[in-house]
Amino acid sequence: MKEEFFSYLETILKASTASKKIESFLEFYKKYKEDSLTFNHSYNAEIFTKPSFDGFCKIVDAIKVPRRRSLQSNEDKAILIHAIAHIEYSAIDLALDHAYRFQNMPKEFYNDWLEVAYEEVNHFLMLEKLLNSLGYKYSDFEVHSFLFDTSMRTLDLVSRMAVIPRYLEASGLDANPKIIDRVKRLNNGFSKELIDILNIILHEEVSHVKKGDKWFKYACEKYGIDEMEFFNIVEKYLPGASKKKEFLNIDLRQKAGYSCSELKVLSKDSIEC
Repeated sequence: MKEEFFSYLETILKASTASKKIESFLEFYKKYKEDSLTFNHSYNAEIFTKPSFDGFCKIVDAIKVPRRRSLQSNEDKAILIHAIAHIEYSAIDLALDHAYRFQNMPKEFYNDWLEVAYEEVNHFLMLEKLLNSLGYKYSDFEVHSFLFDTSMRTLDLVSRMAVIPRYLEASGLDANPKIIDRVKRLNNGFSKELIDILNIILHEEVSHVKKGDKWFKYACEKYGIDEMEFFNIVEKYLPGASKKKEFLNIDLRQKAGYSCSELKVLSKDSIEC
């Protein structure tokens, strides 16, 4: 008997450990690609009250998450890797929740977000391995639940695609190169390994944001919403989101679907594009 797509995803989303989540997802993804799952498009998606990492990570306010002083000690390196790994682990749940929460979508929608989840799993595993090599594990440092909290406030397709992949994930296109530049200064084996991982994440993040762009525009057309409402939608959930930014990765944001006019709204500097 075939297992049902949405109920199966719900079980994965609720997995109590990272290893259980990843193992269950990889089994699920194999079955999905073999077309051996059924779809109940009347499934009632749950609004989760706590993130899946609540049981094994200590959650604190974002401003109280440990900060690295430098990158000289193993602990400071581990704090940096742990912070990035937590973003990637959260991103696994975000991609899975996109596929879980919205029924009656084109098959390509589910293909896209499950592919993203698979790539986020690989990102997390690479970072976890590097973290372990320093003598630490995921959950050794405190984390925040900002991404989860925001996802549970964006429960319609338009706002979810606008806020999570198209806005928040796009911020990673700006932040990642700055982290790479800082790590390069270490100029050792550790820095090379981390930079290689960060470059993979940066390259694949462009396609993730691009998928968000595609499905945001699809949702706007479906529900008769002007795409130019993007910043108003994001501002509703993230006040200050359209505030001018010191640095924008213009090239990658354009590749991910941002228009020149949108970049001019966001950039503190005068730009030509």
